Amino acid sequence: MKKITKEDSLAYHTGKRHGKTEVVATKPCATQRDLSMAYTPGVAEPCLEIAEHPELVYEYTNKGNLVAVVSNGTAVLGLGDIGPEAGKPVMEGKGVLFKRFADIDVFDIELNTKDPKEIIRFCELLEPTLGGINLEDIKAPECFEIEEKLKKSCNIPVFHDDQHGTAIISGAALLNAVEITNRKIDEIKVVFSGAGAAGIACATFYLSLGVRPENLLLVDSKGVIYKGRTEGMNPYKERFAVETDARTLEDAMKGADVFAGVSVAGLLTQDMVRSMADNPLIFAMANPYPEITPEDAMAARSDVIMATGRSDYPNQVNNVLGFPFIFRGALDVAASEINEEMKLAAAHALADLAKEDVPDSVIHAYGGKHLKFGRDYLIPKPFDYRVLLWEAPAVAEAAIKTGVARKPYASKEDYIRELEVRLSRTREVMHQVIDTARMNPQRIVFPEGENTKIVRAAKLLVDEGICKPILLGHRESIYKLLDEHQMDHSLVEIVDPIIDPRRESYARAYHEKRWRRGATEENSSRLLRDPMYFGNMMVAEGDADGLIAGIAESYPNTIRPALRIHPLLEGAKKVAGLYLLLFEDRMLFMADTTVNENPTAEELAEIAWLSSRVAQRYFKVTPRVAMLSYSNFGSNENEECLKVRRAVQIAHERWPELMIEGEMHADTAVEPELAESTFPWSTIKGDANILICPNLASANIAYKLLWRLAKVEALGPILTGIDAPVHVLQRGVGVNDVINMTALCVCKAQKRSGKKKKK
Repeated sequence: MKKITKEDSLAYHTGKRHGKTEVVATKPCATQRDLSMAYTPGVAEPCLEIAEHPELVYEYTNKGNLVAVVSNGTAVLGLGDIGPEAGKPVMEGKGVLFKRFADIDVFDIELNTKDPKEIIRFCELLEPTLGGINLEDIKAPECFEIEEKLKKSCNIPVFHDDQHGTAIISGAALLNAVEITNRKIDEIKVVFSGAGAAGIACATFYLSLGVRPENLLLVDSKGVIYKGRTEGMNPYKERFAVETDARTLEDAMKGADVFAGVSVAGLLTQDMVRSMADNPLIFAMANPYPEITPEDAMAARSDVIMATGRSDYPNQVNNVLGFPFIFRGALDVAASEINEEMKLAAAHALADLAKEDVPDSVIHAYGGKHLKFGRDYLIPKPFDYRVLLWEAPAVAEAAIKTGVARKPYASKEDYIRELEVRLSRTREVMHQVIDTARMNPQRIVFPEGENTKIVRAAKLLVDEGICKPILLGHRESIYKLLDEHQMDHSLVEIVDPIIDPRRESYARAYHEKRWRRGATEENSSRLLRDPMYFGNMMVAEGDADGLIAGIAESYPNTIRPALRIHPLLEGAKKVAGLYLLLFEDRMLFMADTTVNENPTAEELAEIAWLSSRVAQRYFKVTPRVAMLSYSNFGSNENEECLKVRRAVQIAHERWPELMIEGEMHADTAVEPELAESTFPWSTIKGDANILICPNLASANIAYKLLWRLAKVEALGPILTGIDAPVHVLQRGVGVNDVINMTALCVCKAQKRSGKKKKK
């Protein structure tokens, strides 16, 4: 990552809108009626409902999704007591992270007081407004008193992130590091350097994880905290005073299994590292400069497992892995507090997630480096979207089990799906497809079986019960990949087309299909050595139920074998490509984006019909088709416009039940107000969900512009018109795209299987 300069940072924080956050309305206010609903008189109704039933404040206001980040600026990052105004950029930054990672709204509030009583009273008075309070950058020991009293007096979650965030994230790393080094947590010796807010909280949390009190030494600037010490002590440190002869950090480090530093840079020496037990765990979390750098620690001994607070080293202990998701889980069940069980649940969820296969999106976000559970990957990365889906439900479940949830969810599975919707419209839409696939998993062949992404996808497809994968390729190469991803060989079928005894019978069958198209016996035998041809013949001969290919091959080379081997759908004369575009508030299908360069009127009508079948059959959408042009219902008379108009007429004649309209402008198709005012007689009133473009160029350009420039997700290309469950991937897509297209392929195979049974 490029070094951030002072100029870069200051420029980032200023500009047309100063700072990093703004308030955005979630309801429309464009008309007089909207204004009356948003304020007076419409606002009176929810006010009266809440007055009669106070719990409805969570239903009619943003309270349940609103957190205050409260600070007085007395312990800002590593900058110290710089005051509330100077601390405001940090609090705004916390608001950005809450919103980005967990979709939680934030007010940052900086208080001009160092009196704990004033801070406590202020927060108590805020309770009616908020769903929770995140205390931030308040120095110790005042922060302990403030949090303790607010937890008792407030009926909403209060959480001091400087204490518990570092504790939870480093605790997750500790759980996995202990497992990797074959230790038992109740036997390890832990040394803490730093007895401020983070140090005390981390030490307390490690005890909750199972570390024995007598095996934990807390060291502050005066030395080891031992029984009988009086200098620099307070009640919070006194809890960790133990019987020991150790008086210095150097004494404490001898034979230690774990060093946890939340103190100052350069404090830990190489000699201290050498004095530790085998496979020492060093969590040097001082920021921005750790107590010892990984380079110096590794120079002292090679068996070190390191974690720091920095993003440029492995195992970053980053609080953003905690607070957004902990509050998300707490808010969603209206928890009255964040208790110890909820914090433990968060740490265990993070530890468990680190053992899962890492998504492509995370790998790309971190420079393409392969990430796998082990010494350099103890905890998930902050940009791993799955943290929300693992940690928030774990926290919510713990809140329910401990009786602090006022709105417990009815189903954990349904709750996870609600969280997925916050992440992605694709996940919301694909759920019904994936659920259908799971009901009857089919045998899906992957010609690119030696591709790492395909193997990773196969593992997830098996875990999710979506399909029974068949991987084509060299057996030993595939076995090696399966071993790398810790997948049982028996869970997938592996076929090597070169040595498979079916190859010659497939070649003969292919020759019979294609001899009138110039296919010779010799050429057929040669082609069937190609996994693309072999896989398609497996589907054609009933040895597989569907095929997914194209992740590493060009679209023409992938689709050509399918078109040569499989027949067209009954009633179809063309194959077409369809994309599903998912916006925040609507979905649009767009065709033909990949196959037909300049379709005729008859072909355009057929593309519309094929697209409507996909929308209706697999996505449960009632088709409303708009045939697009630069002409609006006859406003132009050239050949291109007439072609589109003729396509609409053909579609009406052949499929009278299909709601289709055109030719029309793109904005007429998707803008209700425009359509209603200009063409009130049209059956499509700005509510089209299938857009048919007049040619390949316009369709491809349109969907790619929307995909890249608008806030939209794309699923596809979906191959239509071919009478086989075959789908061609866009080259280079991620594992999630493979899974989505495979689920769609399974659903198509299920319907095809049902047809065969009926016959």
